Amino acid sequence: MATNKNGLAYQVWDFFCSLKLTLSLLIGLALTSIIGTIVMQGPSREYLATLSETKIRIYSALGFFDMYHSWWFILLLYLLTLNLICCSIKRLPRVWKIVFEPVLVMDERFEKTLGSNVKEFKMPGGKEQLKEKLVAFLKSEFAAPTVTEQNGEYHLFAEKNRLCRLGVYVVHFSIIIVFIGALLGSFFGYKSYVNIPEGGSISQVQSRTGKMIDLGYELRCEKFSVSFYDTGAPKEFKSILTVLENGKPVPGYLNVPTIVNEPLTYKGVTFYQSSYGQSDEGALFHISVRDRKGGAPVKLTMRQGERVALPGGAFLSLMDATQNVKPFMKEFDGPGAQVEFTPPGGKPQPFVILGSQYDSFNAQHGGDLIITFDGMDQKFYTGLQVAKDPGVLVVWLGCFLMVMGICMAFFMSHKRVWARISDGTVTVGGSASKNPAGFEMSFEELLKKLKG
Repeated sequence: MATNKNGLAYQVWDFFCSLKLTLSLLIGLALTSIIGTIVMQGPSREYLATLSETKIRIYSALGFFDMYHSWWFILLLYLLTLNLICCSIKRLPRVWKIVFEPVLVMDERFEKTLGSNVKEFKMPGGKEQLKEKLVAFLKSEFAAPTVTEQNGEYHLFAEKNRLCRLGVYVVHFSIIIVFIGALLGSFFGYKSYVNIPEGGSISQVQSRTGKMIDLGYELRCEKFSVSFYDTGAPKEFKSILTVLENGKPVPGYLNVPTIVNEPLTYKGVTFYQSSYGQSDEGALFHISVRDRKGGAPVKLTMRQGERVALPGGAFLSLMDATQNVKPFMKEFDGPGAQVEFTPPGGKPQPFVILGSQYDSFNAQHGGDLIITFDGMDQKFYTGLQVAKDPGVLVVWLGCFLMVMGICMAFFMSHKRVWARISDGTVTVGGSASKNPAGFEMSFEELLKKLKG
């Protein structure tokens, strides 16, 4: 680096070594991650339908629908990586020297830097005897010492957990590894969304760039089911999936239940339960119509919006239906439908019909007829997020290193003890990289054992 602190090169270097830059980038990444959580990434048709055209244009222009691959988000990652590298380069040499080139001799000048953690006392015996005694003592009670002879005195140095000083750099390195894994997944993996109707299958997916990707096998949706809370909100939606190779089910991948947070993974590709909806094939609705005066009921099958003729010249249209009316009509349970009944020569009459267990309710409408809703054959499609991430193992490696580095940096302390032996006099000093009050207590205990 340039020696002139007012030079442009030094200012740029100082900028990228700044802790303020680190905090700013971390806050920026946190805020953008919140956006990525709120705005659906790779949105489905159903989600887009809930947004206005203006919002869709703005979100698309800003890259909110694919935020983690947007140029500005990747730029933030590059800047943070560069910032961590610069900070490490600037501070590592001094720490490296402490770890791998320790001060072996406690002279009077160095002794003053240890503050109150220095004690001098008399011990019987010659220098050789004292040296052997202290070597054995430190090896037993603390750590094996290094012995140096200088100016007719013996100097002993022992240390514990010296590598913990590198913990912060392990964390820095782990973050870079995580970023590398994320970039591998971004450039060499893909994410996609597919809708598979019940009974249907897919063998290809379309990436976010529009490229068709062949899976090399088929994924079939055997069945889809959804349950609801009393409020009508979805409680759980589940797909039963089967993987097929050459038209045959793969052992272990037949009728695999897939729900939110329990995806299916096969050959490095993971299928997440994402959404659902009514299949384009539509539903078939079953109606029973009988005369109030008696007689066998007439069974009818119809589609939504279809107008069908009833006995006696009336007409019936089914507007909407549900498998369970409880969220809308608390006192009832089971299937129900909103219909429009048109008596002969009369005006359309909208009302609700329920299952056969509620005949008294159904008898309130329909003129000379009692109309009962027998249920529906509804086909759904399952919406799956498809993801292949070759960088996931690299990310896991980075996470492991991060945990290890955090433990080293926050839960371990580099403890050092020096001893100087002259004729009948022993001077002992010590220091610790963390928790000096705790080290002072343990240092006093160590001295008591040595004297006693």
